[in-house]
Amino acid sequence: MNEPNFPPAFEERMQTYLGEQWKEFAHAHQQPSPISIRVNSKKRKDTELAAPVPWTSHGFYLKERPSFTLDPAFHAGSYYVQEASSMFLEQAFVQCCDPNKPLNVLDLCAAPGGKSTHLLSLMNKQSLLVSNEVIRSRASVLEENLQKWGHHNVVITSSDPKDFQRLPGFFDVLVVDAPCSGEGLFRKDPQAMKEWSTHNVAICSSRQRRILGDSWSCLKEGGLLIYSTCTYNEAENEENLKWLKTEYDVEFIPIRLDEKWGVETVNPAGTIGYHLYPHRVRGEGFFLSVMRKKTNDGETRLKNKQTLVSPPRKLIEQLYPWITQPEEKAFILRNDQIQFFPKERMGELELLAKNLYIIVAGTLIASTKHDKLIPEHPSALSVDLNIPHFNSIEVDLQEALKFLRKEALEPTFDQLGFALIRYKTLPLGWVNVLSNRMNNLYPSAWRIRMADKSNTDPG
Repeated sequence: MNEPNFPPAFEERMQTYLGEQWKEFAHAHQQPSPISIRVNSKKRKDTELAAPVPWTSHGFYLKERPSFTLDPAFHAGSYYVQEASSMFLEQAFVQCCDPNKPLNVLDLCAAPGGKSTHLLSLMNKQSLLVSNEVIRSRASVLEENLQKWGHHNVVITSSDPKDFQRLPGFFDVLVVDAPCSGEGLFRKDPQAMKEWSTHNVAICSSRQRRILGDSWSCLKEGGLLIYSTCTYNEAENEENLKWLKTEYDVEFIPIRLDEKWGVETVNPAGTIGYHLYPHRVRGEGFFLSVMRKKTNDGETRLKNKQTLVSPPRKLIEQLYPWITQPEEKAFILRNDQIQFFPKERMGELELLAKNLYIIVAGTLIASTKHDKLIPEHPSALSVDLNIPHFNSIEVDLQEALKFLRKEALEPTFDQLGFALIRYKTLPLGWVNVLSNRMNNLYPSAWRIRMADKSNTDPG
């Protein structure tokens, strides 16, 4: 790679801050960005993958970048392509709270979904994740990635941070991966260098404080705020920690580190933060801090009033064999579509529906047409799908790619009705087998548009 063309103001600031480490930092930006994935443990066991990301349980480095778009396992949600440093979130979550307890967790700035899918893998099934993205176009990407991940204890919302003030003390954990100036992505995304300016840094810092201030009251007393950015800038990191300490009664929580990780601890004015630099870790730039809220801004109480509509009992009975442990799920009818959600969390869902703009809650399982159930795509990707209940068609790579392009498949199956298309046992979606053809039910908006070329499976 060519020598990086850093913005002069950025280079001057970082040379002063890093001192003798500057040359190593600059040299790291001439090296290729590491490629890493995080495996969905509910769909895939990858003990054979080498080079694990050291601060996470299911992250792995790849030797080279395959064509993820042309890997059916990617579309099946068996792994997520995620930058390694951002997986450091796991240490904050597992060390600073008890993931075995039922928790209400808010990922406030969630798109495209890396941290939300990670949190779902760390939380137990009694916990609830609210994954929020205020920008609607980005929220659709978030929805797709979470549906692929296949968990039903999640509510996807598109609300402004200030809307969460209607839910005082509701969340045990608030994750704010704040929009930032993106300095930590300069190596991975050179365009970020061209868009960088000191003016933009100031705008980002102001926006970050507004997001934190607007959402603060929704965190309960004793709850955890996990704040992170992908920038090195003190105005967006250390200065924001000082601001939080001044404005709110918080306790900064230390994270135990392995010195082999190369993570750097900073303690400005009695705060605690963690920097990951590309010359010290195998990853991009990242910053994180964890703090505990020590004040009480009120408590949201659940109400018994039920406004969400259940499907007719006969449809619920038909759906029971479709999923595992159906007695633990509640079924909700919305515009001729049925979704399932944790039964014991329906009170929380009622409250969220009253106060936030919900895109989807739980897993969309089927639509109804004249009392007939038509399976919906997210159900095929659900980790709760009772796969043996359905007819399955195992396909090779080429047939799988045809399916993912929403092309017609040859009717090689003689049992009529809905069937799962599976690749290496992983469900990809649904077809409807008719007497003379198979209708491909893959979502049009998700279909692959990339032309054929050699494919490398990251596994």
